[in-house]
Amino acid sequence: MAATKKAAGKPEAEVKTKAETKAKTKAKSAPEVHAKTDRTAAIEANRHESGDSNRNTKIGQVVSTKMSKTIVVETTRQRAHALYKRVISRSKRFYAHDEEGLARMGDFVEIEETRPLSKLKRWRLKNIIRRSALVIEEATTNEQAS
Repeated sequence: MAATKKAAGKPEAEVKTKAETKAKTKAKSAPEVHAKTDRTAAIEANRHESGDSNRNTKIGQVVSTKMSKTIVVETTRQRAHALYKRVISRSKRFYAHDEEGLARMGDFVEIEETRPLSKLKRWRLKNIIRRSALVIEEATTNEQAS
């Protein structure tokens, strides 16, 4: 109906419909494509693998492997302060179940939400994204000491 009305003092060629205007603004505000980091690539790859899973996943660094079948994963997130706009880093530690003991200190891993396994454990190791470069095995240090 808006397309049939003529604008006062404008020729018909200059009169635009609402749909044409919306299409133009959407084309202008298309998001720029950035290079993918290791973390975003891992998140997208796991999203396609799991498909139907609605479980929450997090990516973090292993900070402790001293317990049997349990690792402590620290995740950090950065966000702007609401008032001052300064970037603030917040970190949180999660206890995760590692059945085979595959994760080592310093590894970047992905953990997945699961049923409560103990008082503090509600996560399990899903996969290891990147191995730590500097890992000193406890067995080799004990052998060198004796």
